[in-house]
Amino acid sequence: MSKGKLITDDMEIKEILMNSKKIAVLGISSKKEKDSYKVSQYLMDNNYDIVPVRPGNEEILGMKTVPDLDSIKEKIDILDVFRKSDQVINHVEEALRLKPDVVWMQLGVENQEAADKLTENGINVIMNRCIKIEHNRLWS
Repeated sequence: MSKGKLITDDMEIKEILMNSKKIAVLGISSKKEKDSYKVSQYLMDNNYDIVPVRPGNEEILGMKTVPDLDSIKEKIDILDVFRKSDQVINHVEEALRLKPDVVWMQLGVENQEAADKLTENGINVIMNRCIKIEHNRLWS
């Protein structure tokens, strides 16, 4: 298995965004004022398919939610993580089973231990960047 890597290069990020269609949003909120909600709405408005991952909610943004990553049965291009940095490690095993192309930790979210485990298992990682900000910046 080839190793994944920590991605910081703008051209690589743009290529990931261009070649991705399905994004699971871990930690999405049903509250319209929350960043996870706004970012997910933006991604939908820009033709990405979203899988909302949130236990305890039936539906967010008009889509049926799943309670955890193990409940996702389709290929995911990007796992977009809205969790506190110290909580990311708790989702690594699920992420390894899901096998997304990229685990994207949102702005303010960094966990080197999680990143190391993911990249060692062939999954690329982006940390401490907002997917909405990056998409907007790279296409403006």
